[in-house]
Amino acid sequence: MSCANRPGVHTRQFRQMVDQSPVFDQNFTGFALYDPERDEMVYEYQADKYYTPASNTKIFTLYACLKMLGDSIPALQYAVNGDSLIFTGTGDPTFLHPDIYRFDTTHQQGVYHFLQSAEQPLFYIERPSQDDYFGPGWAWSDYNYYYSTEKSVFPIYANLVRFQFKKHLPKPLAYPDFFTSYITGFASEAVLPDYIRRNQHDNYFQYAPKDDTLAFTEDIPFKYSTDLLLNLLADTLHRKVNRYQGSLKTFPQTIYSVPADSVYRRMMHISDNFLAEQLLLVCSSQFRDTLSIDSAIAYVKQHYLEDLPDEPVWVDGSGLSRYNLQTPRTIVALLRKVDEELEDEEIFNIFPAGGVSGTIQDWYKNEAGEPYVFAKTGTLSNKHALSGYLITRTGKKLIFSFMHNNYVTSSSVYKFEMEKILKAIHQDY
Repeated sequence: MSCANRPGVHTRQFRQMVDQSPVFDQNFTGFALYDPERDEMVYEYQADKYYTPASNTKIFTLYACLKMLGDSIPALQYAVNGDSLIFTGTGDPTFLHPDIYRFDTTHQQGVYHFLQSAEQPLFYIERPSQDDYFGPGWAWSDYNYYYSTEKSVFPIYANLVRFQFKKHLPKPLAYPDFFTSYITGFASEAVLPDYIRRNQHDNYFQYAPKDDTLAFTEDIPFKYSTDLLLNLLADTLHRKVNRYQGSLKTFPQTIYSVPADSVYRRMMHISDNFLAEQLLLVCSSQFRDTLSIDSAIAYVKQHYLEDLPDEPVWVDGSGLSRYNLQTPRTIVALLRKVDEELEDEEIFNIFPAGGVSGTIQDWYKNEAGEPYVFAKTGTLSNKHALSGYLITRTGKKLIFSFMHNNYVTSSSVYKFEMEKILKAIHQDY
């Protein structure tokens, strides 16, 4: 542990607030607070210990994208070979994404229009990938839930089906409606506790109507395959898409989709696991033909993260895996690097704002004015983290990381305690 005195904030106060906190007493807590202006740590408590970061891992993914991708996401690569247009995926998660497409039709229609209006016959070639559809350490039994959407080389519709439930309808509506015929049967509530559940290894869905069914939507991942992709492309483009049988080593042309910062903002604000995983695959497409999250991570660590205080144990893009391990002081060092890449206005746009937006819209409020916490949460069962930027009452920007592991109460207990500490720092530092 190390610490320093500052006007209005003293060592004794930090000890009382953090390492002597009765809330943090029965679990493992780490905390690091850094002052960029002074270029020094203000306070550390067990900041050199490793914790499961959960979705704080997305800060690593964000930094990788800032270093490796441009202003827009590369959507697909293609080549014209004779009278054929041959295209392949980059891992771009945005093509016909049901939310991104709705809010950014201009860029999305550019990709769609390119494929739909191409004069040549369309041929899709499957890009090689070293990744399984789930990441290492993921819970395979979560296949039915949107936060465990499958990874793929060429995502479409965010690799999920959006079901719309309405009272008195015999079965839910499906988007895309291609999947309507895949709702095959009904089950009792006793047999099927969820409203709708996909079979684990195929794309058939069972629906369990309940007496209290009201109007709502639910996103269920589909089981991805190249055959399904080609069928979905043909269905939405209204033209045939063939599978290319030969090999092609170079794709000289690239089509881009949406502005990158809009995707980063969504990834960070709603903690979107699918976007995070796919964006790391897109990063790998920038320096190799075979898509691989392992290769992307190794590349970023070698070229951009060699000077971190502790070796990051980083295995996926989203933080779903419990194999990820980080220290609070490493997260702070990473946030310093993000700070060097982005202007303050960009940071405040991409990171959730306390009391205003994203996963902290109900926490860390500033009743007196503008938000003062801009940070990424991370939550798994018995694990919670909050790391980001804190603006003091006098306008100073600080960088912090809180990490909690192995607690047995609600995470809200820890959020209340962190809120008290961060508010005190905001007021007094």
